[in-house]
Amino acid sequence: MLKYFLVLVGLLISATAQAANQPQLLGEYGDWTAWTYNDRGNVICYMASSPKKDEGKYTKRGDIYTVVTHRPSEKSFDEVSFVAGYVYNPKAHLVIKIGNEVFRNTFTEGDKGWMVNHAEDQKLVTAMKRGERMIVDGQSSRGTATKDTYSLKGFTSAYQAISAKCKKK
Repeated sequence: MLKYFLVLVGLLISATAQAANQPQLLGEYGDWTAWTYNDRGNVICYMASSPKKDEGKYTKRGDIYTVVTHRPSEKSFDEVSFVAGYVYNPKAHLVIKIGNEVFRNTFTEGDKGWMVNHAEDQKLVTAMKRGERMIVDGQSSRGTATKDTYSLKGFTSAYQAISAKCKKK
């Protein structure tokens, strides 16, 4: 009987540990949602949104979203990443438009894209805070052009939530 009890306690501890590593919702803010989770003792905060409109002559496409991540233990804040729902053309760059601003300093790998450095991330985040919508133009490995239009409604509030949780001032 004791053996079964110890197995049950072990399972409960394991389940509790796994639950602690699951993302915890910080809140929904307009068209953006903010989360936090614990990765081996390090707090990570992120916010994400899906486009309101996705365009392109494709027959099948996976999930599409943009994420802004803070990793305070690595002193990494404002990392913007894009997930296309297809494999990007490695020779093509993303073109991101917010109002009159255009961002081209990007790179891609597989189905993900990023800004080339932290300074470009910060410029993009600043524009996202001020803007109303963001358009991300990409190209698949098959040459298909796509245009994803995101609402920036709630971006600043979601950003404030992840910054408060991950101590970005």
